[in-house]
Amino acid sequence: MDVVVEKIAELTRKVTVTVPEELTQKNLKKAYDKLQRDAKIKGFRRGKVPRSLIVKTYKSQVEGETSEQLVQDTYFSAIEQEKIEPVVHPEISEPTFNEDGSFTYVAMVELKPEFELGEYKGIEVEKPVVEVSDEEIMTELESMRTNMAPLRSVTDRPVAMGDVVVVDFQGFYNDKALKEVRNEDMSVDIGAGKLNPEFEEKLVGMEKGQEATHDMEFPPKHPNPVLAGKNVEFRVKIKDIKERVLPEMDDEFAKDVGSEYETLDALKDALCAKNMKEKEEKAEGDYSDRIMHKLLENHDFPVPVRLVRFEVEQMVKNIEQQLEQSGMDLEAAGMNREQLAEQHQETAEKRVRGDFVLKRIAEVEDIKVKDEDLERGFARIGSQYNMPVDQVKQYFQNRDDLLPFMNELLNEKILAFLRSEVKVVDAPADPMPAASESAEG
Repeated sequence: MDVVVEKIAELTRKVTVTVPEELTQKNLKKAYDKLQRDAKIKGFRRGKVPRSLIVKTYKSQVEGETSEQLVQDTYFSAIEQEKIEPVVHPEISEPTFNEDGSFTYVAMVELKPEFELGEYKGIEVEKPVVEVSDEEIMTELESMRTNMAPLRSVTDRPVAMGDVVVVDFQGFYNDKALKEVRNEDMSVDIGAGKLNPEFEEKLVGMEKGQEATHDMEFPPKHPNPVLAGKNVEFRVKIKDIKERVLPEMDDEFAKDVGSEYETLDALKDALCAKNMKEKEEKAEGDYSDRIMHKLLENHDFPVPVRLVRFEVEQMVKNIEQQLEQSGMDLEAAGMNREQLAEQHQETAEKRVRGDFVLKRIAEVEDIKVKDEDLERGFARIGSQYNMPVDQVKQYFQNRDDLLPFMNELLNEKILAFLRSEVKVVDAPADPMPAASESAEG
């Protein structure tokens, strides 16, 4: 077997493999012999079809199947012969049955990067101090109080902040009605920011039964492509104005929230514990991200192009799935795959590089996934999705599903090890999250 290796890029090799005539013809003969025994062609008895007719009829099929078999039989021997260590399956191209009876194909191979493991023990990493303030608890209580408040229609005053208004609206662009921008009997929570804040504010001061026209300018990068870059005229009618009847914030209010809360203080304590747990979980995730950032600062080396491409594809697929759950697609969201791929290229490269660094640390520190780690992982998934552990294990019987899960568990163990080795530097506590602003769509 003849093997020629060409360097195409830092981590990419073009491997041209020529399978000798003897092995090539042996495989071809075997395929044709089987067909000659089994083929059914009109005018000939089974097993009596002339070889020349078999070749003429099935040549394309036989050469396709034989080429796949020859690649499977020779590829691993070829890369072992050349001491090549690939990281992903090769891209096979140019399969050719040569006139001299041999067979040639090209394998584009991505190599495992070689790099010196830099500093990873004793690195200084900031870890935020997690706190839950009284202001946060009161903000959450006020939100619960608002959400639980019954609504009462009012007729003696115009719309005010905090009201829930029932409206009909129709959007117009260049005096043409936009069928996608209309609604009837829509409830608008004024000041909540669930729609475009400007749209909500323009309703303030209007009275029940009143109709009005409001112009709104939408930026070119607005997430809704129907509105993006347009000056839209909204024709609005107020059909009802409702105000909230806020309950007193006392022990009875706490009992209305949940029967397990006897007093307002008990509800406050529960909210504090819940928020603390959420913040601690987020802080741990942020802490791991900061450790990875420090590791990447200490390690800069090229990574396999195809691994990065695969990571980018996964990231784009995740975005598509999130949009599908919202009843949208990329086009409706004003996105396209090429732009998303470009935007996520750098992040994908960092993820791939970080994974190589983690795996090298695992080799040096002899960190491995053990049976007990798998059992804990299965139990965690079972608890998360309320499934019996045996049912979880059934899902992971397939090797293609189990290997990514084991890789995830291994990375968790490596990061746990690193967290025990870094020097923690206190960082300021996370500020209270700002109220999110969403756009009318």
